[in-house]
Amino acid sequence: MSLNRRYSVEDVLNLASKAIPRILRPGFIAIFLQCSRTLPISLCFFKLSLNLESLDPTLQNLIDQNTLKWIFVGGKGGVGKTTCSCSVALLMAQVRKSVLIISTDPAHNISDAFGQKFSKVPVLVKGFTNLYAMEIDPNLGMTELPEEYFEQADASKVGRKMIQEMMGAFPGIDEAMSYAEVMKLVQSMDFDVVIFDTAPTGHTLRLLSFPAVIEKGLSKILGIKNQFNPILKSLGNFMGMGDINADEMGKKIEELLPIMRQVNEQFRNPERTTFVCVCIAEFLSLYETERLIQELTKHGIDTHNIIVNQLLFPNKSKPCDLCVARTKLQAKYLDQIDDLYDDFNVVKMPLLDEEVRGIAKIKHFSQFLLQPYSK
Repeated sequence: MSLNRRYSVEDVLNLASKAIPRILRPGFIAIFLQCSRTLPISLCFFKLSLNLESLDPTLQNLIDQNTLKWIFVGGKGGVGKTTCSCSVALLMAQVRKSVLIISTDPAHNISDAFGQKFSKVPVLVKGFTNLYAMEIDPNLGMTELPEEYFEQADASKVGRKMIQEMMGAFPGIDEAMSYAEVMKLVQSMDFDVVIFDTAPTGHTLRLLSFPAVIEKGLSKILGIKNQFNPILKSLGNFMGMGDINADEMGKKIEELLPIMRQVNEQFRNPERTTFVCVCIAEFLSLYETERLIQELTKHGIDTHNIIVNQLLFPNKSKPCDLCVARTKLQAKYLDQIDDLYDDFNVVKMPLLDEEVRGIAKIKHFSQFLLQPYSK
């Protein structure tokens, strides 16, 4: 390497990425992206002393980590998150006692992937004895929760209606409470490992803020509970519903708080939780992946696996212009991914010539998460 050589901004970003703490990278990148001139080699000494060994390009580390309880799979829309999360679920079902995959994406693609209709409660996946699936939409809130979440018949329905009305006074708390109720159900069923097939990045980041929203909303609701108690009693007698006790409603709401605190603590424990990022080898997807990793780092959530999906492995004996061009473009971004994330397990998955739908095809696809694909 010549000391007199001058490097472009892109070169500097690639070379310096390893030396900049991940939490500081956005500011670092913003400063250098404003620079249109080339930069001297003196700014690129970061990488000269780095000789980091590449990590295993598979998800074997997930299989081997027996303490994992929560696995999130997420990324930009359209990169194949559902296919990857279903594949992870099948792999985990081979080594764990009981596995649950939850779709929090309103599109609910896991039904299409498995070829089976799922609901808002865990349903056994056909062909398995230990793999369950369920679909929830956090945007729908408490109104859409199934009756299974409310144990008693008459009194709880009144309580449910009252809770819904009270939730309406606090923006955002409705869907947050729906999320909390689902987590309560999941905890009670004691699955060995839970895999989240998340919505696109923005919705996923919003989910991560729910514990704070829940705590704030519950504090407000419980703070005014005593003021509503006399009113509710009078209203219940007037409408012939008997004595409605606000304490009972408060208890139902309050019991969610310790559950969410426990889940929240586990989410920030790398022994219990990890986030698998899925992307494709294109600029926008790579940018979104870095933004997601930055937010996960801020929230204290472990992430050390990236799946680069939909890669072309063209037939060298029958090349086509489009395939060659796309492969060249993907190779450019793969180089950047390798530079930026050499401290990650980067798994490179192929773009197959058919849809990955049904158990058999998901099983076939999932093998490449443990054994690198080659054509």
